[in-house]
Amino acid sequence: MELEKPEESTYLNCIRCGLCLAVCPTYREYLKETASPRGRVALTRKGLEGKLDLSPNLIEEMYGCFACMACNDICPVGIQPANLALSMRYVQEQRQPKKWKEVIFKGLLSKAGRLELAMLPLRLYEKLGIRRLVYFLRLNRLLPDRIRDLEAMLPRIPQRPLRRVLPEITEAHGETRYRIGFFLGCAQSLLFAEQSAATLRVLARNGCTVITPKDIECCGMPARGYGRMDLVLSQARQNIAVFERFNVDVIVADCATCGSTLKEYDSLFARDPEWADRAAAFRSKVRDVSEFLAGIPLKKPTGRIEARVTYHDPCHLRRAQKVWKEPRKLLSLIDGLEFVEMPEADWCCGSAGSQLITHYDTSRKVLDRKLDNIEETEADIIASGCPGCRMQLKTGLQRRGTPARVVHPVTLLDEAYGGGDGRQND
Repeated sequence: MELEKPEESTYLNCIRCGLCLAVCPTYREYLKETASPRGRVALTRKGLEGKLDLSPNLIEEMYGCFACMACNDICPVGIQPANLALSMRYVQEQRQPKKWKEVIFKGLLSKAGRLELAMLPLRLYEKLGIRRLVYFLRLNRLLPDRIRDLEAMLPRIPQRPLRRVLPEITEAHGETRYRIGFFLGCAQSLLFAEQSAATLRVLARNGCTVITPKDIECCGMPARGYGRMDLVLSQARQNIAVFERFNVDVIVADCATCGSTLKEYDSLFARDPEWADRAAAFRSKVRDVSEFLAGIPLKKPTGRIEARVTYHDPCHLRRAQKVWKEPRKLLSLIDGLEFVEMPEADWCCGSAGSQLITHYDTSRKVLDRKLDNIEETEADIIASGCPGCRMQLKTGLQRRGTPARVVHPVTLLDEAYGGGDGRQND
């Protein structure tokens, strides 16, 4: 079988100017050419031209990329090194497929019920009070650093997945002005149920009747990150077909990663005559929740939140979706909030999906710089529109003993409307 490879035009035009070096988080930490976007482009070219073996070491450099897309934005000739790194992971997976990826990305992430079952031990860990006891006795301090940080990443786990308790239709308060389809992501349902419930309350307060299909699958980003493009396409087809059943004006996502992936469905099927038009129609409706809310007349919240807040830009929101003013606009609507812009707000926090698991030391280094910038703001609240970013930031703040909340901007908007209890800490 002939491998699907990146086209030559995606890597041949690199002029080695070095602009990408200045914005790459991994190069900044190691100052190694192979840990840079320019280096990964060179490795891609040599590997695809047969001048280098597609060895585990070469592919490891591709997995070392955080795919934060800063290099994509700054390249003067249009090379997209972050996308190339993802494409090379796909090349390797075609050559030497890994069975564990089939289990995780097809067996679990494509079946919501199985994923919920897999989360049962964590729900019991929370519900039975074991987690509270671990922290009360400070047993977490006895864990190895990596395990302690992974445990600290977990938000307060809901007793039941939101998918199980949410009605398919959430009626608007008063007259329906917009008919919205809500893409309830895996992390949102299993870990951040209260945050997505807040999203629905805010939408309903502002004239939206919201339809939340229960049979969607994972957006596809986890599978793409590990080179399983076949599963990405399968998940995309399912999600497109599900939303085609509903006559919605807009499809809203409150997860930056989900939203950016949904907005790429049209490019995934651009050469597929059966799905190209369907994917393009789907993509045309997708909006991040802050993007949608900032574009409609919003009711002014009557509540106040007396706090100092800063905002961290998720890479998948600022760079992939070009959405960054809108979350700040939502925060500005809340009386009492003092907004402070953090230095390097648009730099990666080091999460990049699973980097804290797979590249722990690098992830920690990148996170530490982000935490330094956060602490400079002296903020009580850090807002961010990505669950992965919030989990990463929560881990770092907890390690440093910094008592700041980490929340989605819409959670704060919901609290100002009076819909939240004011205590939820993502």
